[in-house]
Amino acid sequence: MFKREWKNLDKVMLFSTILIVCCSLCIIGSATHINKGVINYDFVAKQGGAFVLNLLIVLFFSRFDYTRLKLFAKPLYVLNLLILLAVMFVGTSALGAQRWIQVGPITIQPSEFSKLIMIICTAALLSNKVDKLNSFKSLLPIGLFVGIPFLLVLKQPDLGTSLVFLAITFGMLFVSNVKMSLLRNIFAAGVVLAPIGWHFMKDYQKSRILVFLDPNADPFGAGYHIIQSKIAIGSGELFGKGLFQGTQSQLNFLPENHTDFIFSVIGEELGFMGCIVILFLYFLLVYRGLVTAKECKDPFGMLLATGIVSMWAFQILVNVGMTCGIMPVTGIPLPFMSYGVSALTTNMLAMGLLMSIYMRQQTMIF
Repeated sequence: MFKREWKNLDKVMLFSTILIVCCSLCIIGSATHINKGVINYDFVAKQGGAFVLNLLIVLFFSRFDYTRLKLFAKPLYVLNLLILLAVMFVGTSALGAQRWIQVGPITIQPSEFSKLIMIICTAALLSNKVDKLNSFKSLLPIGLFVGIPFLLVLKQPDLGTSLVFLAITFGMLFVSNVKMSLLRNIFAAGVVLAPIGWHFMKDYQKSRILVFLDPNADPFGAGYHIIQSKIAIGSGELFGKGLFQGTQSQLNFLPENHTDFIFSVIGEELGFMGCIVILFLYFLLVYRGLVTAKECKDPFGMLLATGIVSMWAFQILVNVGMTCGIMPVTGIPLPFMSYGVSALTTNMLAMGLLMSIYMRQQTMIF
């Protein structure tokens, strides 16, 4: 039985993920090993422990029949709304946002888990509507379905995760054979309505967009992150300064160097070649996810795989672009790389679902 399951496992996806997380632990260790003059690896220990536990969960999920999730879509959707509402009333605040819930010594970020829950729920909704989305009226229930949790996350405020919701939804609509003219019109409407959304944004969110256009307009304020990130990546040149040898990250010039700006540390310490290796591993991960979606004959499984790949691809694109100064700073973590137990658990569970979809297709073939 073990040999048969190992044969059907997507080993490229599994080992790509393991390599990314191993690189992540090295970079997190480099970025955080000195805290107030004392050497410790608490962040590495927490992230590494979470990875080992999640890896066991992934292996369990790979044997799980993903089609059963469709039966729990409605309860999961209600649960998702409840935990997002709970953040508003009992959540803890940090860095100007209320996104976390403290459960004893454990800090949970519900919006991270919300992304995977919405993939499952939206896939269940769209699985019965494939090839039937040809009017605005047919899209209206989907808009309301996604719009409620979208607004709850936006209220925290968490613009980055809200944008991930949109990326997931558009990716899943695309493979549902929605009329392309509808998507173009929705995109055009979003561009037209963008100035209205500007008035509802927080001041720090507006500053991030303005400094994206000109970081030097506020070099010691909102533009500081981008400037330091570009210095770090540029100074790494071809092969980098070496692990634990970066100046911007080691001397704390680079803020959030183990979370949102961890790719900047990679650029500085491992150089252009290190960045290429990491991006190649991400390419393998996304590519295998697309292959899984393409080969899946079940609409629900196809939509699940597409939603997961859309989530990863969007977050990789935005995070890497953000650290290079070609995207606004939105606080979107780099999948499997940025420190954060909630984010790591969400991504590992997503990979487990992809493994389950892939293995079921291989079982059907053989």
